[in-house]
Amino acid sequence: MKKFSFVFTVIAFILAAICLSSFSFQQKEKFSLKESMERGKAIYTAKCMTCHMEAGEGTDGYYPPLAKSDYLMADKKRSIEQVLYGASGPMQVNGYDYEEKMPGFDFTDEQVSDVLNYVRNVFGNKGDALTPEEVKSARKK
Repeated sequence: MKKFSFVFTVIAFILAAICLSSFSFQQKEKFSLKESMERGKAIYTAKCMTCHMEAGEGTDGYYPPLAKSDYLMADKKRSIEQVLYGASGPMQVNGYDYEEKMPGFDFTDEQVSDVLNYVRNVFGNKGDALTPEEVKSARKK
């Protein structure tokens, strides 16, 4: 009986080790643009809507629109850097000049990805997904 109990314990231990090791080899959860945008909407509402307005229309002469924005959609890396580090100086958006300063935000890579995925895919914009890995690589070293 002792021998059977020992063998059973060893087999159970081996099976448990195999199961645990298989978890470490599972693929990373796939990136979901829809879920990213849902999180991004909450960030936009809390941090961006005051200046860029509810529908992303901005404020004439002060805060540039994000709605149907040629500037926003032209350069993902620039957008990442502006969310992280802010923006100042002249910029032209949809044919109009803006100079109002934008603050940077102390966001995680995922938060930057989420808010940009939101604004790049609402308000008449259609952009490809921006991943946290892209944000990480765009951060200044």
